[in-house]
Amino acid sequence: MISIKINNIEFFVKKNISVLEACRYVGIFIPRFCYHEKLSVAGNCRMCLVDSGIKLVSSCTAVVDDNPQIFTDTPMVKKARENVIESLLLNHPLDCPICDQAGECDLQDQTKMFGGDYSRFFMSKRGVEDKECGPLIKTIMTRCIHCTRCVRYGTEVAGVDYFGTLNRGGSTEIGNFIPKLFNSEVSGNVIDLCPVGALTSKPYAFKARPWELRITESIDLSDSLGSNTYLNFKETEIVRVLPKNNINLNENWISDKARFSYDALKTQRLQQPLIKKNDKIHNLNWSDVLKNLLDAVKNSKTCVLIDDDLDLTSINILKNLQRKYPNTVKLRTLATQNNVTNFETNILDNKLKDLNETVETAFVISSNIRLESAILNTRLRSKFLNETFNIVTAGLKPNNNIPSNIINLNINNILNIFEGKAKGFSNLIINAEKPLFIFGESFKHRYSNMNSIKNLLRTLAPTSIMLFIGSKSNTRGHEIVNGILPLNSNDIKSSDSLLCVNLEDNLRVRKLLNSFSGQNFWINTHYSDVLLKIDSCIIVPALSFYEDENLFINLEGKPQKTLKGINGPKMARSIRKLFSTLLETKVSSKIYSHLREILNTGKSTTNLGSLFTLANLNVSITTAYSNYPFKATVEDFYRTNNLLKNSPVMAECSNEVRKISTNF
Repeated sequence: MISIKINNIEFFVKKNISVLEACRYVGIFIPRFCYHEKLSVAGNCRMCLVDSGIKLVSSCTAVVDDNPQIFTDTPMVKKARENVIESLLLNHPLDCPICDQAGECDLQDQTKMFGGDYSRFFMSKRGVEDKECGPLIKTIMTRCIHCTRCVRYGTEVAGVDYFGTLNRGGSTEIGNFIPKLFNSEVSGNVIDLCPVGALTSKPYAFKARPWELRITESIDLSDSLGSNTYLNFKETEIVRVLPKNNINLNENWISDKARFSYDALKTQRLQQPLIKKNDKIHNLNWSDVLKNLLDAVKNSKTCVLIDDDLDLTSINILKNLQRKYPNTVKLRTLATQNNVTNFETNILDNKLKDLNETVETAFVISSNIRLESAILNTRLRSKFLNETFNIVTAGLKPNNNIPSNIINLNINNILNIFEGKAKGFSNLIINAEKPLFIFGESFKHRYSNMNSIKNLLRTLAPTSIMLFIGSKSNTRGHEIVNGILPLNSNDIKSSDSLLCVNLEDNLRVRKLLNSFSGQNFWINTHYSDVLLKIDSCIIVPALSFYEDENLFINLEGKPQKTLKGINGPKMARSIRKLFSTLLETKVSSKIYSHLREILNTGKSTTNLGSLFTLANLNVSITTAYSNYPFKATVEDFYRTNNLLKNSPVMAECSNEVRKISTNF
């Protein structure tokens, strides 16, 4: 710690930090435009000038060690800030009434706080041509104040050199030499970074003002990271999604999927229960739906089929339903399951916060992180650029815009490395002080016993950190629940009824439904074209995670709870409440508190066996694996679940990326 005087008051702050950071630490506000805590320091706006006692210095570049005394409110400082605001407003258009940034504009706020009441100069304002960035970002470059936040973000975080500074002097502008798509999975974050209205959201344009919105905390369920978000509502409609700062998880960012997929709630939604008979669709009431569902689970052999984005509470209820009707109900998943033997051990995994501290080497095993977890990729990239950090990828050639050592290995070679038989690579792991291992979902498809992998790595490198990426929001949640078996052909052949819960409409699901001739139940939020080809199908509308309280577990093993933000369709019902009705008994609703208890204390005082262990079901963990080449599990970043596939904005993004891939 070092002593520094700010406005003649002594404070103790960390060494080698900027004056701006020191002032922020002690609660003194310094205005700025170009500075951002997650980007490199530019020092070009000059709004953060402070008085060092000798001269004015920019607080974002000045170090406290060299400036033991600082003044932030002297007449000279106030005059300097007023001059900066005046120069910025010379070319800034007076279009605040129609600007989407109004009410959240840094220039607007700081003009009110530090600007003068008149301008000394009268001149024509210049115009700048708008840039085409794709379907997500709207540009009005005349408003740009050249803070270069977007330039630095693209280069340092997104890994896409899209924006740059063109020309010099009064002709300076932010743009690109060749008009092209801002091809990044995290491009929407430049909207939050822009301190004025130069970069705004296209889907949000002219929909609302910030003072008209109410806010609810939520999480991103487009991948397994579970980024923290804010949902913004106007009346009964979600109009935008913003990131919630979490230094140990998603930092200041969210992916484009998390930010823009909310429009799917208004397209292809199931509004009421339906039944398809003789190629005609008829309306059903809920009493008939429940009657048919009860008859299926009680009197016929029913296969309940779920996907990896079904919430943990619903899974618990389904397990209890299987326990109540063991002769008629079997719970199956489309995913390749990794059933663990010790729930408490596996939920207490290493956390992403370790990435900020001691990790120096990362081993990415069979994962294209940029597509499977875009925010995790940005964190690895930032650490690579700012620290001594090495990345080794094996099994699958990544597209993570991070320089790395690529080793094309199959599953046999990877297992030999973990067993210590491959001296070169094994020694690299052993010599790493605290290695980070990131396993993609395709690795799990080739080798199902991830517990043995954990044991091997703990023996080879006791301090290692392991993260298992899933393509769906609750992949980890499904993994830690014993008793959910993968679907096989016998399950379909021996069943009289097939109950599909929250399944993604893909080729595998279509083949499965077309091959089944019994009674079908389709419980989902959205309509699917596959239902047009299935006779004797009961279609049940469900609420999305935006419209219900749900529990998920992210890739850290951390429980996350979504809150109800808006009301869904009048005839739609919560999945967990629907199955609670079928169960006809009360189910414990304290799963979340039990999980939090484990995280906080490292142990549980509650018997979790009833929640996560299915009685009288022996689950064998196979060590069999396939030695075929690894294949990426995520090919289209924007269409990875049912909600995303029904989003017009995500469809437009997917089409734009496909055009680039086709042309180049």
